[in-house]
Amino acid sequence: MTDKTNTLSKDIQEMVKVGAHFGFLRSRRHPSFKSLICGVKNMTEVIDLEKTEEMLKKAEEFVTELGKSKKVILFVSSKSEAMGIVRTYADSINMPFVASRWIGGTLTNFGEIKKRTHRLADLTQKKEKGELLKYTKKERLMFDREIVSLTEMFDGLKGVEKIPSAIFVVDAKKEHIAVAEAKQMGVSIITLSSSDNDIAGVNYPIAGNDASKASVEFFVSRIRDAYKKGTLSA
Repeated sequence: MTDKTNTLSKDIQEMVKVGAHFGFLRSRRHPSFKSLICGVKNMTEVIDLEKTEEMLKKAEEFVTELGKSKKVILFVSSKSEAMGIVRTYADSINMPFVASRWIGGTLTNFGEIKKRTHRLADLTQKKEKGELLKYTKKERLMFDREIVSLTEMFDGLKGVEKIPSAIFVVDAKKEHIAVAEAKQMGVSIITLSSSDNDIAGVNYPIAGNDASKASVEFFVSRIRDAYKKGTLSA
């Protein structure tokens, strides 16, 4: 692929730079990914970035429409390579995120999750106003521990009052519970997925390296920019 770099589109050249074309060993490839592989290099399968470019454009068009309608997209990844990136880019457009372990029922039992985010917001506000000072030292310690625990689990979901219209997941295999819940609830699914992922049933899969920070940031930034484009043109 690098021998043809000069003839590739600007987007594909950028993808090559960040290593988006690197998949996994053939033995790890999911059957649903077969048509997205264009070769092998040093025993690692190479993702066809021309197809990735097409998939990215479709996902961007969808996300731009979400932005125009001010609909909510939830960014998701618990991968160490992606957590900080997901948090930063989602935050930059005031969208919710799960940048830690997915809590079962986040979508399928959203009512209970909302109660926990309201509890977090309430305790945080009361602490900031000094309203917890009337309690004993032991009680305040318990409140602090509860705030820490709730923050770790639900900080990125504060302010979300209804089920998101879409989720954007980095590594559908690792976040299979989130993907399954989205399918169950009829939430549109966008994924950045490497060759070991099952992309069947995903509304907008994007084939690409989901294990490299540079690659992850490239795609997450593109989804963020597509949403921002929609909000600006609304």
